[in-house]
Amino acid sequence: MEAILLVGGQGTRLRPLTISTPKPLLPTAGVAFLAHQLARAHASGVERIVFATSYRAEMFEAAFGDRAYGVDLAYVSEDEPLGTGGAIRNAARALTCGPDDPVLILNGDILSGHDVRAQVKVHEAAAAEVTLHLTEVDDPSRFGCVPTADDGRVTAFLEKTPHPVTNQINAGCYVFRRSAIDAIPEHEVVSVERETFPSLISSGAVVMGYVESGYWLDVGTPEAFVRGSRDLVLGALASPAMPGEPGERLALAGARVAPGAVVRGGTTVGRGAVVEAGATVIGSVLLEDAYVAEGATVRDSVLSRGARVGPGAVLDGVVLGDGAVVGPGNELRCGVRVWPGIELPPTAIRFSADD
Repeated sequence: MEAILLVGGQGTRLRPLTISTPKPLLPTAGVAFLAHQLARAHASGVERIVFATSYRAEMFEAAFGDRAYGVDLAYVSEDEPLGTGGAIRNAARALTCGPDDPVLILNGDILSGHDVRAQVKVHEAAAAEVTLHLTEVDDPSRFGCVPTADDGRVTAFLEKTPHPVTNQINAGCYVFRRSAIDAIPEHEVVSVERETFPSLISSGAVVMGYVESGYWLDVGTPEAFVRGSRDLVLGALASPAMPGEPGERLALAGARVAPGAVVRGGTTVGRGAVVEAGATVIGSVLLEDAYVAEGATVRDSVLSRGARVGPGAVLDGVVLGDGAVVGPGNELRCGVRVWPGIELPPTAIRFSADD
């Protein structure tokens, strides 16, 4: 089976992490986020993947080459953003399968543990044009709402409606019949959510929903990105690409965690990163050469490459860009983002009074 992997977005919700690195290439539990998708796709029977790229397109081939994690890879870039449907149609020119063959469509910002093989079986049994993975959430108003009939056939596709009729949402993984992809207009901006799926449904084409509510996460925000990395390290979602066994922390080669430091909660300590004695790091992502000084506390945060946290500083739900420096005694909370190269002097920002 072949697949198309949509990785063209700029990842603006994750800035400053994505200023220099596309979102799908951000280190997540020790490897690029896409490594987990490639490994899971291979385990699901996918033999070849076409990357639909745009933003910093050259970085994807540099990262993975023509084969990785058991999957052959090809790359097709957009000169201008074409939307989800346009990107799929553009990438389809690199497919080699026949018109009736299934093509898996994956989104480069979704971490999912659902059974892809079972989704493909539903698609083939129904002779469907498209089969969508659907998952159930508490608040469906933030997503595409997808009601289905008793036989699993999709009856409507309601993109981000304030009055959802079901808690089933579009989970971002599709199986297309190849001919349905070829029917998408070429060289045009097309949204599968707002145009392709509603058009197929209104025409009477068979569009199926495969409902499975296992692990699923859109990692498009800093909070979700940290959670996804943490869950992989802790083993809440298994991944063949994990560079170590599940546990309270993952320390990569060259990382140094001093005796007396507390590092747990699914934290990743990247290559060359240092956590000094007396520091506490919980549920966080420390990228290459990050540094946490003695007495500092880092929780649910991301420290980009070369970022430094001074003695006694507190970070809770914070993102530090590449090379950012937080001086001693600072207290950063509530989603604060520090851009690359910025240096905060000692006690520049606090959320509480001095002791």
